[in-house]
Amino acid sequence: MDRRQCFAAMLLAATAAIAPAAWAQDSYPSRLVKVVVGFPAGSATDVAARAVAEALARRLGQPFIIDNRPGAASNIAAKAVATSAPDGHTLFVGTVANTINAAFPNTGFPDPAKDFVAVTLIGSMPNVLVVNPSLGVASVDQLVRAAKAKPGQITFASSGHGTSPHLSGELFSSMAGIKMLHVPYRGSTPAVTDLLGGQVQVMFSPVSSVLPHVRAGTLKALATTGAKRTALAPDLPTLQELGFKDFESSVWFGFLLPAGAPSGVVAKLQAATHAALGQPDVQNFFGTQGIEVITSTPDEFAQYIRSETDKWRNVIQTAGITRE
Repeated sequence: MDRRQCFAAMLLAATAAIAPAAWAQDSYPSRLVKVVVGFPAGSATDVAARAVAEALARRLGQPFIIDNRPGAASNIAAKAVATSAPDGHTLFVGTVANTINAAFPNTGFPDPAKDFVAVTLIGSMPNVLVVNPSLGVASVDQLVRAAKAKPGQITFASSGHGTSPHLSGELFSSMAGIKMLHVPYRGSTPAVTDLLGGQVQVMFSPVSSVLPHVRAGTLKALATTGAKRTALAPDLPTLQELGFKDFESSVWFGFLLPAGAPSGVVAKLQAATHAALGQPDVQNFFGTQGIEVITSTPDEFAQYIRSETDKWRNVIQTAGITRE
């Protein structure tokens, strides 16, 4: 084979390698896209996904339909997507719950770092540390002192064992050097109901779930858990500001595709999602929900997933938490 023939063969091979990804990108999406959410309709994850899905449908010319599959801390939904065809037409809304699930050993649940391809982050919402006014504390410092005076007697609620609110409480307790009694519920609604009724005293909850009660004076907010203050409650300090170094516990959302999804599809979906998140109606809606718009490259999102899993694994091991 002479030099020209060799060059032609190399060019043909390179073109053949690139063609499938380019074709997939150009033709995607070719039909309805199912956006699978692991939480009920009306949840923070659901409302964020719906806003972005509507904008994506307008931009890409195909329906993006929300498919709610709640249960098992989002693992039912994760498994359904992880085992679906990796062609980009089944999309998963990954959250902090999936990294927490992956942080437990030997669960058999899908691993967001291994069983999916990261596309982009969408947004993040901080938790807020709230107490029932009957506890008689008006600051984080007072809460810590009260908990130290009564080890294991102050109760903190969560939306379930091994959830973000649960582990937020465990992380706070570890960093503060206190012991509170965890009371898990089947979802945030019954937890907040009992917190309002005084059956439990403390809770870490997504800001949108408890802010109306804070404004009504039926709950007392002490701090938020994000890296910076939330626009919904700008007067509330973060735990980092109060001396809890690097404390961050946010409810975040991002798009994941099944492992093996074509790189061209990932790139097109990422670009379209970023454009959707830049639309004024989406940004305004996120703002009313207390959700900060966040975008990323696939590599940045993949790294974030790994760092979140490592963080929660450390919390789980330190607190001696086991999966129920």
